[in-house]
Amino acid sequence: MNRRALAIATAAGVVLQVAMVVAGHLEPAIKAAFAIGGMGFSFLAGYIFARLARASWGAALGGGAAAGAVCAAVGIAVSVALKDAPVLLLALGTVSSAVTGLIGGAVGRMLPAGRAKPA
Repeated sequence: MNRRALAIATAAGVVLQVAMVVAGHLEPAIKAAFAIGGMGFSFLAGYIFARLARASWGAALGGGAAAGAVCAAVGIAVSVALKDAPVLLLALGTVSSAVTGLIGGAVGRMLPAGRAKPA
């Protein structure tokens, strides 16, 4: 697995997840969108992984799932620490975000690579 792509995709997802959780702690309207936002960021992490890694289907799906799960687990852990989410959500949210990361990896793998424009 492409560790560099995994690190970049996971870091991007973690930054987005934690920013959303902190903003949601301060603003109830954002907190109401945690589920959709969190899974969306996990999808994006999976997509980023697949685009950067340019790997086989198996690696794109596995890396996408890993990036989506890890960034969600960090975000949910922060939310639990802030008492904005129950502990049980850590397991359920991480698994569902692994699935959305996998889907993001599939979409990223499915799309053709961009071509460089001549200078």
